[in-house]
Amino acid sequence: MKSQSQRFVSRITRDTLALILAGGRGSRLKQLTLWRAKPAVPFGGKFRIIDFPLSNCINSGIRQVGVLTQYKSHSLIQHIQRGWGFLRGEFGEFVELLPAQQRIETSWYEGTADAVYQNLDIIRDHDPGYVLILAGDHIYKMDYGDMIAYHVESGADMTVGCLEVDLETARGFGVMAVDGDGRVRQFTEKPAQPQSIPDKPDKALASMGIYVFNTRFLFEQLIKDADTPGSSHDFGKDIIPNVIKSYRVMAYPFRDVQTGSQAYWRDVGTIDSYWQANLELIGVTPELNLYDMDWPIWTYQEQLPPAKFVFDDDDRRGMAVDSMVSGGCIISGALVRHSLLFSNVIVNSFSQVTDSVVLPDVEIGRHCRIHKAVIDKGCRIPEGMVIGEDPVEDAKRFHVSEGGVTVVTPEMLGSMPRYAR
Repeated sequence: MKSQSQRFVSRITRDTLALILAGGRGSRLKQLTLWRAKPAVPFGGKFRIIDFPLSNCINSGIRQVGVLTQYKSHSLIQHIQRGWGFLRGEFGEFVELLPAQQRIETSWYEGTADAVYQNLDIIRDHDPGYVLILAGDHIYKMDYGDMIAYHVESGADMTVGCLEVDLETARGFGVMAVDGDGRVRQFTEKPAQPQSIPDKPDKALASMGIYVFNTRFLFEQLIKDADTPGSSHDFGKDIIPNVIKSYRVMAYPFRDVQTGSQAYWRDVGTIDSYWQANLELIGVTPELNLYDMDWPIWTYQEQLPPAKFVFDDDDRRGMAVDSMVSGGCIISGALVRHSLLFSNVIVNSFSQVTDSVVLPDVEIGRHCRIHKAVIDKGCRIPEGMVIGEDPVEDAKRFHVSEGGVTVVTPEMLGSMPRYAR
């Protein structure tokens, strides 16, 4: 039997509508978001970024979810339709797609707050007690039920999920100052000089872009913001700074339940952070455990055969070391070391792949050497090509990040561009 606290959380999660903001362009991911929205970018061998907040909702007991889409959303919509249609509508469960459709305004979504404002009629129709607003482009596991319970018990009008980051990183986030009760007293979006935590001079308290609102309060603030001339209609830039003085806005620290320390959370918004976060997963005990049956990450999964490793000659041995290899892959007389291969990747004989992330449906020809690279979906690497050993030469054909990661897309190899992947 559930405890009283568990029953309390289950009641409020059933009365919560989650809205995932998934329309972002993700321009810092360069060519990886040329034909897809950032939340649709593949991650972790078989998932897409959007699967993490969606799985968090399902695992938290939130079964009413809206996904707000806008930028090049075809592959994102296709993925959600294929992989997230298992909820039962007759029980009031759904993952609903909310594309920018000019329901209220005659413009596309102009900011995070405007995206929600333009769907007020849909929110009103669902009539939730609470609205949970999430970013669709971060990698983490989080029980939203605990945060919503904190919001209710603290008597907040709005609650902001937050985490501790170093001061340099904080410049790209909304930074807040809180009092001893956890109430937000100051909020600055992307400050040049972030305010540090009083007892931690090298850390700042940053917003995760996760918000819980009492529904009526959310409506009031969005309508007020929409009528404000000069507003950028953004939660971080406009809504939060305007409400902290007159209303009860609380900060919810995102911590590991067992250790009390900072929980795993990654913004994979740059090529270097995306490459690093993927390769972290192949470690012996990674911070993000994809093998956790208590908090599974759900996704659309193709029916594929097992990975296969063929040839066992001294100069032609199919093997992968310190790597993750997904279904449908064939390592044919090649060496894969410290790399992550998504589904349906073929690595042909006498080739080597090291420190690399290879997205689905890639074929690597014979006698290739690929090092510290991200190979986009559908690439055909020609025989004998060397990638990642000479940054100057690579930069003539491909994109090389500040951290020295080489990005290769089908277009760079002369293939016809595909509008959605």
